[in-house]
Amino acid sequence: MRIFCIYRAFLNIPSPFGKTSPKRGDGILLLVYFRTMILYFVLVIVIRLMGKRQIGQMEASEFVVALLVADLASIPMQNGDIPLLYGIVPILTVLGIELLLSVLCMRSIRLRRLLCGKPVILIENGHLLQKNLQKTRVTLDELTELLREKDILDLSTVQFAILETSGRVSVFPYPKDRPATAQEAGIAVQEQHLPITLISDGQLLPHNLRISGKDISWVEKTLKKKQSTVQDTLLLTVDKSGRVCWLPKEGI
Repeated sequence: MRIFCIYRAFLNIPSPFGKTSPKRGDGILLLVYFRTMILYFVLVIVIRLMGKRQIGQMEASEFVVALLVADLASIPMQNGDIPLLYGIVPILTVLGIELLLSVLCMRSIRLRRLLCGKPVILIENGHLLQKNLQKTRVTLDELTELLREKDILDLSTVQFAILETSGRVSVFPYPKDRPATAQEAGIAVQEQHLPITLISDGQLLPHNLRISGKDISWVEKTLKKKQSTVQDTLLLTVDKSGRVCWLPKEGI
């Protein structure tokens, strides 16, 4: 009976047996703890479902969703009198709307431009478009700051600068002012391979070991040369060319 009452109090559902709520003090703190923990995992799942792009590059609609989700979660988290479902249901509703709009934006250019806007050219063929700067409310100080972040000090070396919908600025210097590539310089470079992590923080990764085509005996032989063990290794990687990177744990 007591577990049933605590469960109903946890969700803030009125009890059919009358007023049977857990004692104040530790019981209430325990309920707040579990409610907060559930809301935390709900928010993590919601952000993951929104996609990785939302974490680093937010459009205007995505930023509004992030604010709404945080607001909706804080209300039942702080106020125990509000049912937990009153916070979870709106969060899932906002998530559903965001996912639906994402699908519609992929299929409709007009809707995508309405919600996300479109890129604006700030510098074209070395000419600073002052009207576009005023339109986007970007000051010269902000523009030069964004250019310095791209390691550009001279404005005259920029051929194109475009303000993306995410708020970032893409900068393209004149070909004569940008660093030469290895191909342009006629330098022969070695082929690049993606390293595969075999050991991470003292833990052997069997799945990556199979992908790399190596086995346990190869790992043990490699670590023996370094006078180390799996537990004493912070990182061990290998690529298709056979290049090995080994880092020991500090203090060993």
